Amino acid sequence: MQYLCTPFTAFTSQETSKTHRNSHSGEQLYSCSQCGKCFSFQSSLCAHMNIHTSKYKCTECGKCCQSSYALAVHRRSHSGETPFECTVCSKRFTASSSLARHRRIHSGDKPYKCRMCDKAFSESGHLNNHMRVHTGDRPYKCRMCDKAFSFNGNLTKHIRVHVADKLYNCSSWNKMCFNQSSNLQMHK
Repeated sequence: MQYLCTPFTAFTSQETSKTHRNSHSGEQLYSCSQCGKCFSFQSSLCAHMNIHTSKYKCTECGKCCQSSYALAVHRRSHSGETPFECTVCSKRFTASSSLARHRRIHSGDKPYKCRMCDKAFSESGHLNNHMRVHTGDRPYKCRMCDKAFSFNGNLTKHIRVHVADKLYNCSSWNKMCFNQSSNLQMHK
């Protein structure tokens, strides 16, 4: 007997089907005692712990990976090896998963669908970020004031408010400086 989650996923036991369904709930029961990062599966936490124990450490740069496979893929960033090639545009990648993600650009496939609205995404991380619109989660906190943001880019923009030197200068008026490019554009 097979247990189905979606038309694309089949399971041979009820237990593995249940475990997979739990991954969709977003519930993260296992947390790292070292850094506090949370996981839906104990096996994910165990793999994550390899980073803290330096079990799979790159000898070239010192980066720690979760598995021997992840370390092998990481080493390609030093060697320049890109064994996976897109058949449409010939762009090359260090990992097969990166190629699979890239192919969605050409196919338009958006397999990660929001359960609360009609939006769909080509990458799971993009769906995770989008869910903050519904949950109101603001994990990016400013260290200089009490403001918090749903997206890191918004925090980066906000921090410029606290920075003394302005980043965008007006070429016509030497004294006019702005902390956001949009403010400079309005000025012009």
